[in-house]
Amino acid sequence: MNREVISTKDAPGAIGPYSQGIKIGDFIFTSGQLPINPKTGELISDVKEATKTSLENVKAILEDVGSSLDKVVKTTVFLKDLNDFAAVNEVYGEYFKELPPARSCFQVGKLPKDAVLEIEVIAHI
Repeated sequence: MNREVISTKDAPGAIGPYSQGIKIGDFIFTSGQLPINPKTGELISDVKEATKTSLENVKAILEDVGSSLDKVVKTTVFLKDLNDFAAVNEVYGEYFKELPPARSCFQVGKLPKDAVLEIEVIAHI
């Protein structure tokens, strides 16, 4: 099975030795997406805007290889503060209205760039 590296200018570039995403067979695995505006490089700290920005970054990666958010089967959300859970859900629910994917959500000790959250997904073509 061929493995394809996904790289789009519509999402922030990797800040380490990893790919934005990998396509293998009919599946896409994204790296965790920080809430970084890909055009300005600004790290978003408001949790609702951060959720939107991270999901838009995920969306750009998926669309680069012909997939979309409605083909996401699993998400993982990493939060700096689990008290932001309800605010994240409010925005997250706007992106996954029909048949929401399976999801895990964790509070973590620290995220790269001291971000408020990071979101990764698994999707299909």
